[in-house]
Formats: sequence, C-alpha cells, structure tokens
Amino acid sequence: MGPTNTVNFDSQKRVFFNNMLTILAYVYIFFVHSPSNSNPDIENMALTLRSSISFINQKEPQVPKAKDDVFARVYFAKTKPSCCLKAKSCIQEAQFTRDNNLNTQVRINEKWEKVHAPSVAHSHKDRMKVPVFVMLPLDTVTMGGNLNKPRAMNASLMALKSAGVEGVMVDAWWGLVEKEGPFKYNWEPYAELVHMVQRHGLKLQVVMSFHQCGGNVGDSCSIPLPPWVLEEISKNPDLVYTDRSGRRNPEYISLGCDSMPVLRGRTPVQVYSDYMRSFRDRFRDYLGSVIIEIQVGMGPCGELRYPSYPESNGTWRFPGIGEFQCYDKYMRASLEASAEAIGKKEWGRNGPHDSGHYNQFPEDTGFFKREGTWNTEYGKFFLDWYSSKLLQHGETILVSAKGIFQTCGVKLSAKIAGIHWHYKARSHAAELTAGYYNTRFHDGYLPIAQMLAKHGVVFNFTCMEMRDGEQPEHANCSPEGLVHQVKMATRIAEAELAGENALERYDAGAFAQVLSTSNNGYGLTAFTFLRMNKRLFEGDNWRHLVEFVRNMSEGGRRQRFPDSDSCGTHLYVGHIKGIQKQQAQEVALV
Repeated sequence: MGPTNTVNFDSQKRVFFNNMLTILAYVYIFFVHSPSNSNPDIENMALTLRSSISFINQKEPQVPKAKDDVFARVYFAKTKPSCCLKAKSCIQEAQFTRDNNLNTQVRINEKWEKVHAPSVAHSHKDRMKVPVFVMLPLDTVTMGGNLNKPRAMNASLMALKSAGVEGVMVDAWWGLVEKEGPFKYNWEPYAELVHMVQRHGLKLQVVMSFHQCGGNVGDSCSIPLPPWVLEEISKNPDLVYTDRSGRRNPEYISLGCDSMPVLRGRTPVQVYSDYMRSFRDRFRDYLGSVIIEIQVGMGPCGELRYPSYPESNGTWRFPGIGEFQCYDKYMRASLEASAEAIGKKEWGRNGPHDSGHYNQFPEDTGFFKREGTWNTEYGKFFLDWYSSKLLQHGETILVSAKGIFQTCGVKLSAKIAGIHWHYKARSHAAELTAGYYNTRFHDGYLPIAQMLAKHGVVFNFTCMEMRDGEQPEHANCSPEGLVHQVKMATRIAEAELAGENALERYDAGAFAQVLSTSNNGYGLTAFTFLRMNKRLFEGDNWRHLVEFVRNMSEGGRRQRFPDSDSCGTHLYVGHIKGIQKQQAQEVALV
C-alpha cells in the first residue's frame, strides 16, 4: 500500500472512530439522562450500533478538526456521496440547546436544503425504493407545550438516520396547538422538532390531528380536544357522534355539523382550515424540503371513519361489530332529509332498529346476519347515505387542504382504517358501522380511492403487517384479503398507496408480511412504522428494523429475515480489528 493510500486508510479509521464516539455519546444521553430510563441496557444498544454500521459509507473520509471543534462526516449508502449529515462531536451535542429561530436556520442551511430537496427525475432503482418512516411517540409534545425529552429525541433520530430510515411522523395535536383559545396557536415545540429533524438529514410527515388521543388501540396518553371546544360541546352535546343508546363520543366533532357555525361562529371545517393555514404560514420555509407530507386527520385516530368501535370504558371489545354513529341531531336531520327526497319519509325517522350492540356478532342481529336487512332496499338506502356522508366529509376537508398546501411542494395523505374482522362474513358488519359500505356485493374502497385520486391524495392504509393465519378463527378475519382489495381499488383508481402497521410489532414475521405486500403487484409508495419507543432499540427488534429498511430500499425484493445478526457484522468486526493496534493514538486524536 502506497503512502497516499495509507493516509486515506488512517483517515477512514479516524472517521469511523469519531462516528462511534458521537453515537455512543447520544446513547449515553438517551439511557442515563432520560428520566424514564433509570436502568440502561448498554449491551442492547451496542447491538443497535453494530446493526446500523453497515449503512455508513466511508469512501470520502474527513480529517478531524481541532480538539474543541470536532465534526464527523457520516455517509449513508442510500444517498449520494456528496449528501452528508454533519453531526457535532459528543462534547458539543451534550450541550444541545433549543433554537426556535427557524428562518435564520433556513438561511444558514440553504445549500443543504437544495441538496436534500425532492428530485424531479427518478431512476428505475429510485422508483423501486419504498421509503420507510417511523412514527414518533404520541406524547412527543407534552400537555405543557414543550418538546418531550429533547436529548432522548435527538439520540433516537440519530440512530434512525444511521439505519437508513427516510424520516419520522408526528401528530400535531389540535388539543395542544390551539389549546388556549380560538386562533391562539402554539407551534413552538413542533418548530423545535422540525429543526432537530432537519439537522439529522431526515424528512417529516405531519398529521393534522383533529381528534382526541386516548380511548383507542395503542393510545398511551390522553390529549383531549381544545378546552374551548369541549366547552361548546358541554353546551351542545350533539356536536359529537352519538350511538343509538345516546352515548356521546368526544373523540371527534360529528361530521353532521361540518357546515354549521357551532364553534364560536366558525364551522368545524373552517376551524380545521384555519389551523392548517396557520401551520403552513409558520413552517412555509420547511414545506417541501424537511416537511414532505401532510396527513389530514378526518376522524377518530386521524382516520376517515366513524368511531364505531371505541375501547374507552370497555364499550367495545374485539371482534365486536360496533354500532352506527348517526344519532346526534345533525345526522338525524340529514337522514330525514335524504329519506324524504326519495319519498320514503319513514326511513328517515331513525337508524336501523335491528343492528345489535357493540360486542355482538353479525349472526346475532337482524341487520347484519347472512340474509339480513343490510341487503334489502332499506338497508341499501341507509348504508349508501351513511357512507356517502363520510366520503363527503373527507372530500370537503381535503379540498380545503389542497387549496392551502397546493403550492408548498408537499404530498397530502388520508388514513383509512384496516377493519379486517368479520371480513369473511357477507355483510362485513364491522366495516359497515365504521362507514365503509363494503359487502359481498358492494365495493366500499373503490369510491374512497377514486375520491383521493381525484385530488392527488395518497391512500394510507393500515394492517399491512397482518396475516390471516394469525387471527382467531371465530372473528372471521382476513387482513390479507382486505389489503388485496384495497390494492386493487387504488390500482383501478390510479391512487398512490402507502401503508402502516396497525399494531405495535417488532417480529420478523410482521416485517416480512409488509415486504410481501409491497413486492406483490401494485406496491407501496411509502411505509410508516408504528412506533418509536425504547423497545424499538432493543437488539433483535432493532436488527429486524434495519434489515427491513434495507429490503424496502431495494423494492422489497429480499424477504427473508436472518435468524442472527449477520447484517453488517463482518464490516463492524473488520473495522474494530483494524483499529485495535492504534486505539490509543486514535483516542488522542479526538
């Protein structure tokens, strides 16, 4: 090896060593200084680093700077060699401080944003790639209006970047941002997050979360609607969805009053639009570069559906059929008007009387059983009205969002629930109560896909990780059949399809199922993994994620997950052996 090559090799080793020290500093902050992690598992995080290291490309080494101003250039295989993330040294990052002056940061990083801005031209390989995002914790912003555990967040984002993840997703909670009163928006904790995400070279998907957090699957905290909205609901309980027994659900404002000025002179749609407009104005300089997608919430859990299966207070349990949510005065007035319009006034007096209760099965009811009312003239009228109201609600909000964000360079997406239980029954009862008119004889997802395609909105679907064989036989589930139907609907409508996992899972089987779905026929444009927490960074879980991201970057072609940590291990061991003899000298350099 000639002198020049020897210098380059030594520089590479320095870069590698600096990178490891920087990441270990973040890990130290994450495990030792985070209040919720009093018993750190350093060994597991070491496995995390070992699995991640294969994503580092060191073809262009950087000679370390002075001792008090060390920067490490970390390169990632998924980007061009010139696209790098500058990570401050462990000394500087331990003193990380907040900086909310985003406009100043934009000017400083103008060149960076040009490099990382979405490219117009894509190669065949780029088109095959399925970018992976990771959902941030539900309580990323606290009830007090602060970014939750910023040092731990900083460390986590660095680890995700090292794994090749494209970006992260966060809920922008209505109940936190407009908490203090109408038009009083507090975006500052989200501004801090945007700044942090940008520094790590990641992208951000932001959910306009107009729903309550709490009372559903996976909800780990409670974030109600804004207090001033709850005050209006207390005055007029019909502002929220209501079931046949009169039970009110405060998760989301009833779509029945979309056009009524019931929120201190504004309609709910106007309130949502003002909120999105405020977000656009606050983050205009980051839209299209750091913030690349806006997912528009349109119902409970941010999904376009009715709250037909609420878990709060034990109201609903899997695999119950749920209940129709059309008994507030606004929905009843709409039903009555629709029935009168076709000369069937008696059909508008109430919802179905024989549709059962939340935890019953289809065959226990007169409406949903095999030869039930759902397939009669009345049943078809009611289901068409119920689902059409939901579709109209979604389109109204999306048209507004489209007008607000159309020149900002971001994608819009809408989330549709993966209601897979009782899918094998003729009536598809659980889907019907949620507002999806999907039966053995009627496709409920094609109209949704067509509406989303019409406005250029991504169809984001859940339960991508589930297999039929994993489900209890008595529940008549078919998540695979449901996903296949949705894929066909989006293909016919020419709508983009993105996916999420419905439940928090880290096993290789779940990842392999997503890969199979992405690689089978009409694939996914993106996948968002639920969710980032301490468990994600544990050894086996992290290795599965790293391998999954790698496979998705190759278009889902590789579908076998290794039984042991073979991904990147040899590269890691080779580097360690190569630097052991000069370890003392390398430590002196940093």
